[in-house]
Amino acid sequence: MSSKTISRQKSAPKPAAAVTSREALEAQVAAFLKSGGEIQQVAKGVTGQPNGAASRHISLGKK
Repeated sequence: MSSKTISRQKSAPKPAAAVTSREALEAQVAAFLKSGGEIQQVAKGVTGQPNGAASRHISLGKK
């Protein structure tokens, strides 16, 4: 019985997840803008919550 070593081709290292996500987001934004979409800048501190809406806090510990 002879033993053979199987050699694999070295592949390029995978990009970090953040790099992949950033590239995907950039492609989506470019497609959105190309289709006529517009990006609005929102002032700091502005929220999408309507006034008077109860805030929903998440409790992670036991009371």
